[in-house]
Amino acid sequence: MIEPAPRSAIVVEDLSKTYGPITAVDSINFAIGEGSTTGLLGGNGAGKTTTLSMLLGLLIPTAGKISIFGEDMLRHRYRVLAWMNFSSPYVDLPKRLSVREMLKVYGHLYGVKGIRDRVAALARDLDLEDILKRPIGALSSGQVTRAALAKSLVNEPRLLLLDEPTESLDPDTADWVRSFLEGYRHRTGATFLIASHNMAEVDGSAIES
Repeated sequence: MIEPAPRSAIVVEDLSKTYGPITAVDSINFAIGEGSTTGLLGGNGAGKTTTLSMLLGLLIPTAGKISIFGEDMLRHRYRVLAWMNFSSPYVDLPKRLSVREMLKVYGHLYGVKGIRDRVAALARDLDLEDILKRPIGALSSGQVTRAALAKSLVNEPRLLLLDEPTESLDPDTADWVRSFLEGYRHRTGATFLIASHNMAEVDGSAIES
């Protein structure tokens, strides 16, 4: 059994996911302390995205246990989903909505109070003020990344799951994203789990997948 970290944000025990004869995740164990940045490292097809999807409750594990902030995600995930969020370049944003509309939609889904002020604050922090009225589908890749990051922070999450957060970005934009995320973590005490094939993404301990 995995030993829980002090004040664990996530505890995973013997977590597996199979699709018929294919094993996507094979009995992994880890614990992540609150306020930390942890990397889930592995090559393409190693099961990183599948693991994040199980943590989010989007996929049901074939076997194993997931505890987030002390809650069993297989039985009581709705108790903690409001404290979580995620970002992934493999999940499309609604291209016809403007950045402002998209952030309002996700804010309402998370039950964010004062959503107008929250959108304004995110726009200032992430340099989105000039593109709030533009459709997502008309943005550059760097602008989409900032918009997706704003979406993932709209509910001020205590736990942020990031899947290849700087994939396909130029080095300057990637550095900016990493710096912004680290500033958010220091300011809020949030916990980050970053799935990546690149060790440079992670400014903390790593879990080999």
